[in-house]
Amino acid sequence: MRSADRGAVWLVDMGMTAKIRPCLILSVLPDPQDRVLVTVVPRTTSVQGTRFEVDVSAHFFKSGGVFDAQQVATVAQVRLIRRLGDLDSTGMAAVEDAVRRWLGL
Repeated sequence: MRSADRGAVWLVDMGMTAKIRPCLILSVLPDPQDRVLVTVVPRTTSVQGTRFEVDVSAHFFKSGGVFDAQQVATVAQVRLIRRLGDLDSTGMAAVEDAVRRWLGL
């Protein structure tokens, strides 16, 4: 079983139309009795300039892009392909703020 730690960035198979893309794990680790799902915020290079996009740099990103809080998704953990690294606390906080704005929390 893959360890989908909160704050980690993984390459994730988002399905046929959404491609394979880097995603930030937003959810906590599930317990054994929980569904084996993770909630992610995908990174995209299709920057629109919205208030829900977060530009976070990390050494493991090969190209530009942003995390888009409007694309929050929950996927099965088996769709995680490869761990790229972890966001620092500043980057994680920025993405969390954007998700809260998008969801009205």
